[in-house]
Amino acid sequence: MSSSSVQANLDTILGRLVVEQGLADGDEVAECLKLVAETRKSSGEDESQRSLAHVLVERGVVTRKQLDRLRPKAQDEQEQTRSQQIPGFQIVRRLGSGAMATVYLAKQLSLDRLVAIKVLPKKYTNNEDFVSRFYAEGRAAARLNHPNIVAAYDVGQAGDFHYFVMEYVNGHTVYDDLTSNKQYDEKEALRIALQIARALDHAHKAGFIHRDVKPKNVMLTKEGTAKLADMGLARAVSDREAAEAEAGKAFGTPYYISPEQIRGLVDVDYRCDIYGLGATLYHMVTGRVPFDGPNPSAVMHKHLRAELIPPDHIRSDLTTGISEVIEVAMAKDRKDRYRSTEDMLNDLEEVAEGRPPLQARQKFDLSALTDMEATAIGNDGPELITSDSPATPLVEQPVFWAAVAGWVIALALLITLMVR
Repeated sequence: MSSSSVQANLDTILGRLVVEQGLADGDEVAECLKLVAETRKSSGEDESQRSLAHVLVERGVVTRKQLDRLRPKAQDEQEQTRSQQIPGFQIVRRLGSGAMATVYLAKQLSLDRLVAIKVLPKKYTNNEDFVSRFYAEGRAAARLNHPNIVAAYDVGQAGDFHYFVMEYVNGHTVYDDLTSNKQYDEKEALRIALQIARALDHAHKAGFIHRDVKPKNVMLTKEGTAKLADMGLARAVSDREAAEAEAGKAFGTPYYISPEQIRGLVDVDYRCDIYGLGATLYHMVTGRVPFDGPNPSAVMHKHLRAELIPPDHIRSDLTTGISEVIEVAMAKDRKDRYRSTEDMLNDLEEVAEGRPPLQARQKFDLSALTDMEATAIGNDGPELITSDSPATPLVEQPVFWAAVAGWVIALALLITLMVR
């Protein structure tokens, strides 16, 4: 579809919305549309300057603020109309949209099943970086086959836009629950966390890291199955070229991002996902994010420096076990986190069965020993006397004078006995 055809289509949709909202009657809009067409034809003026929106405001039919409120809806409808052109699929309705994509519910005609189609916004179709990342997401998802990961079916281009077909999850996200002020009880939170941990373990063993584990990317079906979604930031651990290209950039979501992602380290690995899952589980059981602040920079600074308040200090009904799992998963130094996703998964299973988390407990015990050693040699602990410590003169030591007094008394008694 040519750019002029795209603009004409947007003008038609906008004109209809103006009439439906009662901002103008059909005749006024028709007259403006006619003027737009005539002006373009006669003068060849830049079509972006002679759009219906421009003429409506110029002639005082609508105000610029009224138009600003209508434009997003018009653009969304236009995007949906264009999406109808994807061969083999019939668009049913829009499911949602964000800065990076619009997602539609569609019917795959060949298999007679519902799917979700993510469409890259038109403004990014000429941006090689965004297009490349969009296809990388599809390829990463296609490499993963797990019941707790949203499945990828196809990725491609139709006309002048790019699309990604995936499994349709009929349900909601953990984020939806949390924004409704829901606080998960420990049993339910563990059930969901176990499924996502299995999904991450599968991805990590396949060589991929997700890098954006958060409540909004944990979907729950009506049957209660948890599915990890959105591989938009996923990357192969072995992709050194991509890692170096991203060096110094913080990829992730501020409330759940790991310290090494904030620092933009080149060698980010599976432990960033362990941190993200820990932060997500923290939010689920406490009803609040691990660290908060007035802006993303302040939140990320706390991930780097602030001490985490243990979950069981916020909710007294939580077990020590789940708190230990979360604290180890969210250790600021990744060397102090779980050695593998499988280790975290094992601990989650232990806590779910009412047993202590062995891996986390071991890390806490080692930490306690380290703290005791630090205390023994620290400024606040008992002084450690070594061969390098300055010696106190003998005559200044109380034990010396006690011994002298004893000798004097003994000598006096001896003299008394001899005199007798």
